Formats: sequence, structure tokens, C-alpha cells
Amino acid sequence: MALKQIDYGSKLYEQMVQLRLDILRKPLGLSFTKEELDKEKDDILIASFDEDLMLGCCILTKIDDRRIRLRQMAVEKNVQGKGIGESIISFAENIAHDKGYKILMMHARDTAIGFYEKYGYSVKGDQFIEVKTNHHVMEKRLL
Repeated sequence: MALKQIDYGSKLYEQMVQLRLDILRKPLGLSFTKEELDKEKDDILIASFDEDLMLGCCILTKIDDRRIRLRQMAVEKNVQGKGIGESIISFAENIAHDKGYKILMMHARDTAIGFYEKYGYSVKGDQFIEVKTNHHVMEKRLL
């Protein structure tokens, strides 16, 4: 398995959008708007591969000089539970730390809270609805 940053607008980015659409949006009856995707041009785009097959991905979006947000974490259904998400999280944390960020935060779906807690993330604040589903803010201090 290989982890790497990918370029916005590339063929790999198109694969990433499709993976996120299949895993995160279609089950909720949603898609992406052009405006949503346009905002990703300055983000850090991360993907996991087995040969040419994209297994998982996430996005890091700058909030301010201290905080960065992990978004759109998705892993192919048939390989969930095999350590791919853990590898992506670790890779994302290392990139964020290397760029000088102190806190990695996210809007985690309630169904994923247990996954993120295993890697040191804590729930902050009250539940809220985003993209038609329950979420909590979670964060972790990067050392």
C-alpha cells in the first residue's frame, strides 16, 4: 500500500471525488456541487493506493495557523477494517505536524467517533447535523 499527496484536478483527483461520492455522499442521496469541489484547490489531498487502485482518501483544509481540518475521509467498503484508515490518519497527522499545525480537528459522523477515538481524538461540544447526518467536532493535539 502506498500513501501520497495528489494534485487537484488530476486523474487521481477525479478518482478521489468518485470514491468520496460512492462512500460518503450517494448513501445519503447527495452529490457534490462545483462550488464545493472548487474550494478544494488549495487543500492537501491524500490518497492510499494498492497499485493503481485507490483504497481510501482524505482532505486537509487549513483553518488558521494552528489548526487544520481533516475532511472527507473515505475507505472502499471491501477493505474497511484492514488498517487503511489508520494509515491515512497517521500520514495526514504527519503532514499536518510537518507543516507546523498544532491541532487536527474534524466534523466526525457519529458512526465514526469510535474509530477516531482509537487514534487519540476527543469529542468537543454538542452533536450537530451536517450533510443529513449526526456529527461531532473531534480534535487531537499534534505532538
